[in-house]
Amino acid sequence: MRWIGACLVTAGCTGLGRHMAQQWRLRLRWLEQLRQMIYFLKGEILYGHTALGEALERVGKRCQRAEGERGSKELPLFFLSVARRIQEQEGEAFSTIWREELDPIKETPLKEEDVASLQELGKHLGYLDLDMQERYLLLYLEQLDGQIGYLRMHLKERTKLYTSLGIMGGLFLTVAML
Repeated sequence: MRWIGACLVTAGCTGLGRHMAQQWRLRLRWLEQLRQMIYFLKGEILYGHTALGEALERVGKRCQRAEGERGSKELPLFFLSVARRIQEQEGEAFSTIWREELDPIKETPLKEEDVASLQELGKHLGYLDLDMQERYLLLYLEQLDGQIGYLRMHLKERTKLYTSLGIMGGLFLTVAML
């Protein structure tokens, strides 16, 4: 019976390590999708001279159709729900709508700092003039590029580390149990 428990502990710790490695990969994919969506939004606002609500809706629909394996469903749905609430015109400030619609995003592979910077983006969109919106979108994209670069640079090393630590932790606990 001890061996069965030891095998379960080892398998559980290995699974935890693989889960942590997968979370790293998922966060990278989410940030890459978010970057693409912000580029589309920037294009809609600056070059299409589209109103913010309509621009969010177009980007949300475009990314929802192209989502497939690589992206999330939540990010396009977030853009679409913000656009829907803007179109309802209930007198709420854009930043309030943006912040409230971010709640489902908090339960995703994105870290708190990612959600906080996305929330900060919502404070600066909508009420600034076109030039200031462009500057803030560029600043946000620069921050995203930094995060994505860091995640890509450490992807291989971190996934190996998490997987190895899971296996080694499981083996250590197995030896300690026996």
